[in-house]
Amino acid sequence: MKEIETLNSTVVYRNKWMTVREDCIQRSSGHQGVFGVVEKTDFVVIIPVDNDYIHIVEQYRYPVKARFWELPQGSWEENPKADPALLAAGELQEETGLLSRNMQYIGHQYLAYGYSNQGYHIYLAKDLVRGEQALEAEEEGLVSKKVTIEEFEQMILSGKIKDATTVNAYNLAKLKGAI
Repeated sequence: MKEIETLNSTVVYRNKWMTVREDCIQRSSGHQGVFGVVEKTDFVVIIPVDNDYIHIVEQYRYPVKARFWELPQGSWEENPKADPALLAAGELQEETGLLSRNMQYIGHQYLAYGYSNQGYHIYLAKDLVRGEQALEAEEEGLVSKKVTIEEFEQMILSGKIKDATTVNAYNLAKLKGAI
């Protein structure tokens, strides 16, 4: 049984990072409604673990006008069909300068499926080797550091880490016994 039928769809905004559309829908009951949908390419989040340490990045997040610590993450809008494993390796090196000789896939989650189709792939990166950081213009001012896993968990509890993707990815990996 089809729960919702899309009657029409109108793109109301588009740039290289996202498309926003408004869908007029009809529910199985016959009632009509409207959904605002944000379409974005999937991204990756990487949990770089080195013994009892975890590597994190801090950057300015314009929508909330503040700098925050989080796990390395990103997407390649110019290549949305990229292999997530290659994307994860690329983002790890880009943001931290680290290379991983052991990337473990943790899983896929949706960011906010109440209004967006965007999801993310989670990777645990181990056996790390130092390389060169290669930040993009949008990442100006990004800094990387390593903290103990205990410090990382305290940063979550204290609110120094507020990124839901970071908290979710870490906890999923921990629940699966990867950390």
